[in-house]
Amino acid sequence: MDKPLWVPSSDRVDQTSMSKFISYISSKYELSDNSYQSLHKFSVEFSGEFWTEILNFFDVEYTGDTSEACNDFGFESYGWFPSVKLNFAQNLLKNGKDNDVAIVSLLENGKRSPVTYSELRSSVSGLQASLKEYISEGDVLACYMPNISETITAMLATTSLGGVFTSTSCDFGIEGVVDRFGQSKPKVLVTCAGYEYNGKYFDLTDKINEVIAKIDSIEKVVVVDFVKGDYDISQIPGAVLWSSFFKPSKSPINYKLRKFSDPLYIMYSSGTTGKPKCIIHSTGGTLVQHIKELGLHTDHSNDKNIFFFTTCGWMMWNWLVSSLYFGGTTTLYEGSPAYPSFNEFIKIIEKEKLTTFGTSPKFLRALEDSSTDLSSVNMDSLENILSTGAPLLPDQYEYVYKEFKSDILLASISGGTDILGCFFLGNPILPVYAGELQSVGLGMDAVCFNDEGKEVVEEEGELVCKKSFPSRPISFLNDDNNDRINEAYFNRFDNIWHHGDFISISKEGRIKVLGRSDATLNPGGVRIGTSEIYRQTESLDYLEDSICVGKQVDGDVEVQLFVKMVDGTELSTDRIKEIKKLIKDNTTPRHIPRRVISVTGIPYTRSGKKMELAITKIINSKELSNIEAVANPECLEQYKEFI
Repeated sequence: MDKPLWVPSSDRVDQTSMSKFISYISSKYELSDNSYQSLHKFSVEFSGEFWTEILNFFDVEYTGDTSEACNDFGFESYGWFPSVKLNFAQNLLKNGKDNDVAIVSLLENGKRSPVTYSELRSSVSGLQASLKEYISEGDVLACYMPNISETITAMLATTSLGGVFTSTSCDFGIEGVVDRFGQSKPKVLVTCAGYEYNGKYFDLTDKINEVIAKIDSIEKVVVVDFVKGDYDISQIPGAVLWSSFFKPSKSPINYKLRKFSDPLYIMYSSGTTGKPKCIIHSTGGTLVQHIKELGLHTDHSNDKNIFFFTTCGWMMWNWLVSSLYFGGTTTLYEGSPAYPSFNEFIKIIEKEKLTTFGTSPKFLRALEDSSTDLSSVNMDSLENILSTGAPLLPDQYEYVYKEFKSDILLASISGGTDILGCFFLGNPILPVYAGELQSVGLGMDAVCFNDEGKEVVEEEGELVCKKSFPSRPISFLNDDNNDRINEAYFNRFDNIWHHGDFISISKEGRIKVLGRSDATLNPGGVRIGTSEIYRQTESLDYLEDSICVGKQVDGDVEVQLFVKMVDGTELSTDRIKEIKKLIKDNTTPRHIPRRVISVTGIPYTRSGKKMELAITKIINSKELSNIEAVANPECLEQYKEFI
């Protein structure tokens, strides 16, 4: 067995909420020992009791009876806490002390805007009063907004009224916004006048007017001018400026209690087959899942500061905002992480004294390739680095421990918009091994199935979840017979969640995510995870990026590797031979690509995931839609040459 890159000290383990929760559960139930493995076993075998104890241990604010924790531990219906009511915003605002900083909003131009819990509550109270005319239980407010504190205020005011919140980032085009909000039918649109990215200003006036014209459900438009401050609101007929729409108020916030299973968020899939699926997530399920993941797996608390680089069009924004529950500080960043430099961006850790820094493999690779010197950045406060969006490769683990900090929990986490949370998470009481995710999340009965539907260990197969969990989606919009949700998750294994990831789980419980199973290569009938190939290509200094897909040829699958060369280099015959030999020597002959092809760009989703399925569809002459899901769609056209 490889040696761990990091092992938590006994003092650190003892101080974690995870250890305290183990002791708490042990005092009430019989665990075989005080290990994480025993706790996880309890959490899935007695999942009703486990989730009830999450409510109790973290003192969640709710009313009603928890004696029936779930009336459907399968997936035919949403069965969690049928007699419980609560309010999401009330819980997020209940623990922060008035004078403590709730949110720090950072812009790429250097502007810093701290907001205390008292100020946040006052803003929510004032906005709630103005929204009452438009938003009541079940009504939708949509944000076409950057990642700033006003977006959080809008969410809290909406959900305090029992409304439903949905959002997308302001870099989406008109079609992408209409495809999403046109389905969720918001009554109120909160948007920004414009935003800055990479030192340039982007005016949204024309886009906003087109969106309003195409979505007839919108009754009110509220415009935030956070960049310039002198926006001519008459450019958007009928709109009102954020600063005019409401004033902060010291009046108590009125919280509308909602059923545990009532809608909270509408999220959007990033697939490339048809319009985005509109996934409805529950009030209570979202709250308890995020509390568990942040409080236990991330060890967040009221004296800590958490940051994740995200936009409000990605589920990690929703996840990050839930950290307010703990009464600590939530740090936001709006702009490019490369502007004015990577070094300035990383200095956020020192300047804000971050305890958790959230990022992605794509950013870490760009940071490494930039040769940014991190030695001058004080990282004494930093306890955790979280990474998601794609599997973190082994050499990236080593880079983090060498260049960031040796005594740190580096957690590659994995889940998705589908569950608004994670199946696999970091763990502050377990060691970290290169290329492996530390543990299956508590309460998640996630295992690996082979093609016959049998659970396997130390083998590659499909990620499934055998038992329901609170953050499972309630439903999809416009899916009255549940045909679309069943097709998405339950068509492979009966009443078992099929997530679509190709994984392996070790006997110790650590996980390798090998890529999306719908993009898994299958040459000669042997399944190959794309991450196995990326581990090799990432080591070549003349390759900036790569994407590996399968093309149907004469009834078999031909592995094709598209590579983006570093500026100033070319894909020579010798380099193609070197690439193929490296892959053969470190994997198997079946992994060797039949063709290695130079391209000018690799497509990514807006959350930083390589879009293997999009390229697979293009080169196999299949229809590609929902182009707004692609962060850089201009690169797609060239792949049509290889049909």
